Amino acid sequence: MIELRQAPAALPRGRRLYVIGDIHGSIAKLRDLHGQIAADLRARPVGSALLLHLGDYVDKGGDSRAVVDYLLDEDPVPGVEMLNLTGNHEETMLAALDGDGAAAADWLWGGGRATLDSWGIAGDATQATWPDHFTAPQMRFFRRLHLHHQEGGYLFVHAGIRPGIALEDQSREDMLRIRHDFLGSERDHGMVVVHGHTAGFQPVVRDNRICLDTAAWSGGPLTCGVFEGDRVGFLQA
Repeated sequence: MIELRQAPAALPRGRRLYVIGDIHGSIAKLRDLHGQIAADLRARPVGSALLLHLGDYVDKGGDSRAVVDYLLDEDPVPGVEMLNLTGNHEETMLAALDGDGAAAADWLWGGGRATLDSWGIAGDATQATWPDHFTAPQMRFFRRLHLHHQEGGYLFVHAGIRPGIALEDQSREDMLRIRHDFLGSERDHGMVVVHGHTAGFQPVVRDNRICLDTAAWSGGPLTCGVFEGDRVGFLQA
């Protein structure tokens, strides 16, 4: 049974969100976690539920393509709506596939080689040939990812936000990549920001933010935050 604790924000009554942090090609852990979510829903039915992924499906880990194809072709938690956000790794990958040479260098440095390997792209393949290996549905998946989701007292976004800036004025760059200025801020953002992007050994719960990146690709668990009412709990695989 999941252990729920007091949360720093709340959702409407009868609503539950299952929010998964950075996946980075960890297909076995993702399948395990989705199974735990389905089991939790059977044990504790709820009126309305949402499955939300915080981005970074690719890079670093060994099964990036399997993660994308799984989310494309299967119903991970039957009967539950799914919403997929984008991460900085998808952003960089798309720029590289669109021909940006600097982005390609950044992508390879940041774990993109593992993604190319998972798509069967040889190490000596030229950048111009990389897009040939991605199917149209896979590219639509990447291009249609959402930047953020707001619900109840929460904002769900990959990296965070710039403190003191209204949501509508936030830059895409900050929402996908910000770290220090956001992580170190104790400011009330007007909503609790649930994010990934900055890996730790366990989920981080603060008054103004919750981090769900627990380094699944490098030996840590894959974490799902379970949000309902004024409570939060965690599932891990």
